Amino acid sequence: MDKIVGEHVLKSRVLFSTVAMIIMVSGMLFLFPNRSSSEQIILRLHHFNSPKAIAHQQFLLPWAKEIEDKSEGRVKIEVFPAMQLGGRPADLYSQVRDGVVDIVWTIPGYTPGRFPLTEAFELPFLAGNASTASPALTEYYQKWMKEEYEDTYPLVFHSTAPTHLHTVVKQISKLEDFRGMKIRAPSQVSAETLRALGAVPVGMPIPAVYEGLARGVVEGTAIPWTIMRPFRLHEVTEFHTEVALSRVTFVLTMNKQSYGELPPDIKAIIDNSTGIALAKRLGQLWDDDEKPGRTIVVERGHPILTLTERERQKWQEATQPVIDSWISKVNALGYDGQELIEDVKKLLAKYDSN
Repeated sequence: MDKIVGEHVLKSRVLFSTVAMIIMVSGMLFLFPNRSSSEQIILRLHHFNSPKAIAHQQFLLPWAKEIEDKSEGRVKIEVFPAMQLGGRPADLYSQVRDGVVDIVWTIPGYTPGRFPLTEAFELPFLAGNASTASPALTEYYQKWMKEEYEDTYPLVFHSTAPTHLHTVVKQISKLEDFRGMKIRAPSQVSAETLRALGAVPVGMPIPAVYEGLARGVVEGTAIPWTIMRPFRLHEVTEFHTEVALSRVTFVLTMNKQSYGELPPDIKAIIDNSTGIALAKRLGQLWDDDEKPGRTIVVERGHPILTLTERERQKWQEATQPVIDSWISKVNALGYDGQELIEDVKKLLAKYDSN
């Protein structure tokens, strides 16, 4: 009998202890809820551009606010412009790859040779404004460039409007005017294009261009009109040649671990707020900002020249070797360069008709 009572007491104690443990664990879960449901997730976004530029004011800040609102405050993206977290613009991609920051917005061309397939959209005289090129580039990434960016998690690609030439002391109106001129180039492909035209290309990130022009380090720059206002380049240039020479491409990309650790619903919010839909919005944003950038030059009385069709043809013939060289380079990497060029043209045509 004593044995039965003892076993009953023992079972009761075990049951009591189990219930107590469940209550205690439940209480701890209540006091310390899972991060995915309550803790605010802070993500740091780093970029090189001016705090006054449309990239910061009309894209990155509103997008960060959009993510915060859609997540009901569970995610906060802190945006740091003008390399405030240190390093050079060329360091941005490695910063996000290595987890120094969670997200970067940068120009792939700032890392020469690192993104050869992306360079297809920088080749000279490819048609298309920013509204056309941005979704085309994002779709091109989905088809061809995933291995090129496999060490990060790209969110969107987009493009400026086509670049024009802005010079300090003389107007460029014909091919011969390039001879010996030092022109700032934003990327390796742009540098090769300018060299093919007869110029001396000088690699330089956009924040350094004002001083470079003012001090005579360079005599001109190839940029879209939208860049004029935030970097005040209308103050240090006098002549402008509209030529639609090339374009500058951008990527907003995220550290893979930072993305991987997000709760599934937060991943969905980010994914649904980027991609093709965002690329289309950004393309329109950049195109819309071309007119104010051009207007400020018109108001200052600067001469603006548009190339004749005959002269444009001469420039296209002069820069064809740049395209041929790129095709050979990507062929050596195991791709069909001509096929990629044709696909770029098809994608540009596709989004131009939408």
